[in-house]
Amino acid sequence: MSVMNSVMGWVDDRFPASKMWKEHLSEYYAPKNFNFWYFFGSLALLVLVLQIVTGIFLTMSYKPDAAFAFSSVEYIMRDVNWGWLIRYMHSTGASAFFIVVYLHMFRGLIYGSYKQPRELLWIFGMLIYLALMAEAFFGYLLPWGQMSYWGAQVIVSLFGAIPVVGDELSLWIRGDFVISDVTLNRFFAFHVIAVPFVLVALVVAHVLALHEVGSNNPDGVEIKKNKDENGIPKDGIPFHPYYTVKDIVGVVVFLMFFSIVVFFVPEMGGYFLEHANFEPADPLKTPLHIAPVWYFTPFYAILRAIPDKFLGVVTMGAAVVILFFLPWLDRNPVKSIRYRGWQYKVMLTLFVIAFVVLGYLGMEAPSPVKTFIAQVATAIYFAFFLLMPIYTKMEKNKPVPERVTQ
Repeated sequence: MSVMNSVMGWVDDRFPASKMWKEHLSEYYAPKNFNFWYFFGSLALLVLVLQIVTGIFLTMSYKPDAAFAFSSVEYIMRDVNWGWLIRYMHSTGASAFFIVVYLHMFRGLIYGSYKQPRELLWIFGMLIYLALMAEAFFGYLLPWGQMSYWGAQVIVSLFGAIPVVGDELSLWIRGDFVISDVTLNRFFAFHVIAVPFVLVALVVAHVLALHEVGSNNPDGVEIKKNKDENGIPKDGIPFHPYYTVKDIVGVVVFLMFFSIVVFFVPEMGGYFLEHANFEPADPLKTPLHIAPVWYFTPFYAILRAIPDKFLGVVTMGAAVVILFFLPWLDRNPVKSIRYRGWQYKVMLTLFVIAFVVLGYLGMEAPSPVKTFIAQVATAIYFAFFLLMPIYTKMEKNKPVPERVTQ
């Protein structure tokens, strides 16, 4: 033990290892009333590590070349030892990442985790979401299957709707007049190097911002306002070992479901891996129905709901950008949905229903009826945000407790 203490002392003199351990784990006090919804932040970090590790192994056998990309994926699946497992873990991990992130964002909506003093924390989270969408989009082309090719073709062409610079921007993104080997190479570079660096940096900033202002809780009570004589929050407990052990339980349950998908239904009926992507990309053969992966479909449905292409692109972009302004749109001082009035609860329920409906419609072939439903759902989506300054002022709140409840 003395040798270990000597080694740690030597390290601490040159690197703040013990200081970081105390500040971010053993002496970081989190509210004692965390519930089920607080698993998804740590699970998102787990999936990020999983995606990075499996991605590294995939790049060892993948060839970012239009002539060999599809066959290299087949080689990984058939000839590389455990290659099929690594590929399925990576493809399932992509969907799992968005599932836990969407649930993590929903937690923020129900408990007001975007409110003062956590506005910057929310903005970092939204930047992570944008980086995650970019990472998924760039990786989507890499298998060089039919849906990868044509999905990327459709999405990149959307930039052409921007006035004046649209055509030049689309050409710059593709690197060619069509999706080609040049596009595949630059998407590979973005997916493997550029965006992951940005994503990891944003995650570090997100965690540092969280630990600076402290974690929110289901009651929306700031535990730093009630401290004992030693300066320790009365309603807080050390993150380690209490929540590290609790998170392990969440990790085990998550890995059980994750393993079931990987080993038994990795395609998830075509939602995680589209059936058309098991065919090599063919520029002369257009699939009957082109749609992005499920986690992009709510925004794709918003795009299709607007008849004008340019307005559709603007509306789709606005659907993401408006999330950044949420801390300033909500005028109710109460954080937690437990103590808020019925107005916010109704609007949030309608918002979630609209988002799910848009996600479903984005996967379906368009029709007049479906387009009308998508337009209604789009209106509800934006109404949640644009009317928020009005209905959040009208709410009659319940009394918020001084201390957290169990």
